[in-house]
Amino acid sequence: MNGFIEVDDHCGTGVPGVYAIGDIVRGPMLAHKASEEGVMVAENIADHKASMNYGLIPSVIYTHPEIAAVGKTEEQLKAEGVDYNVGVFPFAASGRALAANDADGMVKMLAEARTDRVLGCHIIGPSAADLAQTVVVAMEFSTSAEDIGMTVFSHPALCEAVHEAALAVNGHAIHIANRKKK
Repeated sequence: MNGFIEVDDHCGTGVPGVYAIGDIVRGPMLAHKASEEGVMVAENIADHKASMNYGLIPSVIYTHPEIAAVGKTEEQLKAEGVDYNVGVFPFAASGRALAANDADGMVKMLAEARTDRVLGCHIIGPSAADLAQTVVVAMEFSTSAEDIGMTVFSHPALCEAVHEAALAVNGHAIHIANRKKK
């Protein structure tokens, strides 16, 4: 036994009318995951259709600098044989981060090479949790790095680092030198 209660896609146990959420079921042990599972269960009990995308649960470490991630890592993509592109943007190139004297870290975005669909984003730096959440929303709608790159971001703002990382995926970053395509 792995210590988890086996549940179906809607957190139902093998006992009719009994549900389990949070740390005792599969997935990361995160309060926001458990909360959304509770909402999903309540909605389904009320006969509304509800589900969760377990592939897009953001992980955050509230340290300084903050660390946040959503989606796949490079290691996972390599193991799965997925061809992908990487865009990286350092906070040291962000005017807002520099003005706040908080320019350590970077945003790294991973996109599928053929479709440009964003598969993961990893952030170390100021407001990483908040910045990752914007990527979660974008990924929920299967956005591409190009889509994020074509979106207008406020200036000067930390969120521009997400914008620049998305642009960098395809070699179009504005405020840093672009990596050569493989």
